[in-house]
Amino acid sequence: MKIKHSELQIDEQNPFNSCKLDRKRYALTLTDIVKKYADGFVLAINNDWGTGKTTFVKMWQQHLRNNGFQTVYFNAWENDFDSNPLVAIMSELNTLTNSGNKKIFKSVVEKGAVLAKNVLPSLVKSLVKKYLVDIDDIVIETSENATKGTTEILEKEIELYANKKNTIIEFRAELEKFIEKTGSENPLIFIIDELDRCRPSYAVEVLEQMKHFFAVSGIVFILSTDKNHLASSIKGYYGSEQINTDEYLRRFIDLEYSIPAPSNKEFCKYLFDYYAFNDFFASQERIQYNELRGDADLLLKMSEMVFNKMNTTLRQQEKIFGQTRLVLLSFNHNNYIFPHLLFLLVYLKNIKNDLYTKIERNTLTLQELSDSFTELMPNELKSMYSLNLLYLEALLLQFYNNNRDYEDKIDLLIKDNDGVLTTPIKSRLETENSRSTLVGGLEHIKNQWNYQDIKLNYLLSRVNLIEPIII
Repeated sequence: MKIKHSELQIDEQNPFNSCKLDRKRYALTLTDIVKKYADGFVLAINNDWGTGKTTFVKMWQQHLRNNGFQTVYFNAWENDFDSNPLVAIMSELNTLTNSGNKKIFKSVVEKGAVLAKNVLPSLVKSLVKKYLVDIDDIVIETSENATKGTTEILEKEIELYANKKNTIIEFRAELEKFIEKTGSENPLIFIIDELDRCRPSYAVEVLEQMKHFFAVSGIVFILSTDKNHLASSIKGYYGSEQINTDEYLRRFIDLEYSIPAPSNKEFCKYLFDYYAFNDFFASQERIQYNELRGDADLLLKMSEMVFNKMNTTLRQQEKIFGQTRLVLLSFNHNNYIFPHLLFLLVYLKNIKNDLYTKIERNTLTLQELSDSFTELMPNELKSMYSLNLLYLEALLLQFYNNNRDYEDKIDLLIKDNDGVLTTPIKSRLETENSRSTLVGGLEHIKNQWNYQDIKLNYLLSRVNLIEPIII
């Protein structure tokens, strides 16, 4: 049994074979685009963190290789320990050398070496040392020598600028020749991943060098990034929240693409199978109890509903499923687990920990708990999932109320003068068209001798991994 989702193994012959998100079709579209624009451009794949961009671009990279493309994958985050991305990018290009282009690549390296040198600081340092030897010299420095020093620095800077500009032109010309000799009619696809996770200075330098040094015919750059986080890096680098990052990034990005969100239903089913939930739910010991046989379905429906409502990332979904599976190990096969409520609590602990802590500490009133619960539920979709959300709310309120000291508990069910049951809690889920009521759910629980007195700690202690592992 797994506790976390491992990196998918990519089949070289069929790279999207293990993709459960039906993303091959997007790769086919992008392949057509990069094939038609071989003169070079920059494509940004912009999606939030944790949405599977890295897995997608690695699968797409293998697909491109299988279709005659030369590709390079550069994980910027793994390389930002270095001060100059030019060196790392050149190292990746080195993997494309062959007998026909090795000599040209050497020339590219020689030109790149000039660009990589940090000439100006060392030049200024030597000039300062020449004219400002010690403190006495600083004091008696004549204006003539000071002017002479400043003039020489400026002349050297002008010379350096001119040389550097010529070197950039020569570097790009040699780079184009090198790409032409790689042996592919298709453009080179250079994938830059995880740029949004780098140090701000490194992220900006990668963008700047990509534009000024490597933007040549025959190279298509793919930036796999979260644009919002990359924007934060840019603002951090320039020390200004006012900078227009959209305009800034337009200097570098020619085309932006976002991978459509997958079906939550299909992904939840995949995670359910991946973490082997049926080893628990469909065990011989458990399926002999008729009232527990629907638990797997309840958990799946709850996961799909809450993920749809709260727009959780794929990585968050993987984590929540993995932790829920671990929590199940603390139950016996014949235990009630209230799967929809249990899954909701694991979700809250991971995504909305402030609310989870308030529930755990019993600092909410019952009405506040009801209101918080309904905010998590998709009112407009509640009938689509075949879940009785009012009954789930009743369970949460009943168990939460049971957690309280005797003197703090309230009567959740009250008979009016006509003998009709009511509740002091007003649920926002109740409408005129509701098939059930909160009172009906509370009444049903009250009549269950085997779990009407269960405290919410029965579930919370397991979610917090306080209870011992049983199975």
